[in-house]
Amino acid sequence: MSAALAGLAAGAFAQTSPTAVSAPNVSVRFYNRTVYYPGNSPSEPVNVQISIANDSPETLRFKLADDHAFSVDFTAVDTRNRALSHSEDWQRKRNSSRHVYFREISLEPGETYSFVENVKDYLNIAEPGMYVLGCTFYPELKRKSDDSEVSYRSNRLSLEVRPSPGPAAARILPVSPSTTEVLQPEAMSPDQVVTTVITARQRSEWGQFFLYLDLEKMLARDPARDRRYRAESEQGRYRMIEEYRTELMNETSSDREISTIPVEFQIEKTEYSGNRGTVSVIEWFKYPTFREKKRYTYEMESRDGIWRIRGFSVQNLGTE
Repeated sequence: MSAALAGLAAGAFAQTSPTAVSAPNVSVRFYNRTVYYPGNSPSEPVNVQISIANDSPETLRFKLADDHAFSVDFTAVDTRNRALSHSEDWQRKRNSSRHVYFREISLEPGETYSFVENVKDYLNIAEPGMYVLGCTFYPELKRKSDDSEVSYRSNRLSLEVRPSPGPAAARILPVSPSTTEVLQPEAMSPDQVVTTVITARQRSEWGQFFLYLDLEKMLARDPARDRRYRAESEQGRYRMIEEYRTELMNETSSDREISTIPVEFQIEKTEYSGNRGTVSVIEWFKYPTFREKKRYTYEMESRDGIWRIRGFSVQNLGTE
């Protein structure tokens, strides 16, 4: 496999004669597949691996732009066959008149060249749903607005985009009891979020309590429940989240300890890096003849600058 760096001026692009190439085998697969959500948060990409394979007995040669947006493109349609639009960044980039730098790639028979792209850099994925995703590869680069350039299409992938986690994932929105306005989460540190959640529970302010709980992630901690959730339709998932919320309020859930009201609490330690973290809290619970002491470790995750609780564990520390 060989690669040589070259530059191509935008104005000279139309005068370049296409190079004869063998037909490449273009395939895509999800890279480190995970749960996908809508929106353009850089912490929640839809990464796919694109592979260009030479299945022919001859050498395969093609150009690969340093900015891969000039070598590949993505399309996606929903269950109603409606196509997703391209992102503003993609449109701005493709409509520019800048130089496009590329490498000449040569693949011998049996060789494969692969790279990873974030689909959200190409397409607007604004709503949850099921999509059919495909990739198109342009061995002589893509600069024209029409389909005149030589291109090869990949296999298709089924992309499931789930509703955003947290209160927005359920139909019951958190509402302030005094103003009846829909509550909005604030950008706070992980320990401040935990303090807000515990204080809200002490005051029986359920809207504020659920505002910073990632109910979907918490529900998924039960493997059996998570499998049932994944098998449900979108309507069924909404229903399961609402049922889980009700169980937490009634303290009938296996996670009911997060709903138990402490008489006192103290933040012990906060650790976080990137979009993950933990907050350790000592909590005291009062009974008629004694006080019980426990250590709660809250698992935190940040999305779009908002920290939420995605799970927790409890350690008994005895009585006082």
